[in-house]
Amino acid sequence: MTETSGANYHLNVGGDVPGQIAVGHHNTVSRVEAGRDSTQNAGVDLTGLRAEFERLRAQLPTDGPLRDQAAERVDELEEAVTADEPDLSTMEYVRNWFARRLPELAGAVTGLIVHPAVGALVAAAGAGLAGEFVRRFGSADGA
Repeated sequence: MTETSGANYHLNVGGDVPGQIAVGHHNTVSRVEAGRDSTQNAGVDLTGLRAEFERLRAQLPTDGPLRDQAAERVDELEEAVTADEPDLSTMEYVRNWFARRLPELAGAVTGLIVHPAVGALVAAAGAGLAGEFVRRFGSADGA
């Protein structure tokens, strides 16, 4: 049974906000900073990350010449992301493959690469890899 609290929210933000803001009930905010121990956070987020991979697999073509190739690229991406040391070259290759061959799914693939759990896994692998991740894919914290 669900209860409605009848709560109303009004928010005014002035000036620069260097962080994240959440308003309402049952909010979750994730932030990954390179150099911090985020291995515990990564373990929790892996369930959500794997669910996102399954969502992407459900969007793949069901027939046609690219069906098997696309499925192989998604498998490669999942393996690259969840390796002890994430493989940025494979992540970049898979992103570019989808951009060229199945551009309608390129956004979903990029979303997986910049998923907060991936940021946590990359940060846990060390500052050098985190710096390279930022160089290749943009900010590790989504800013």
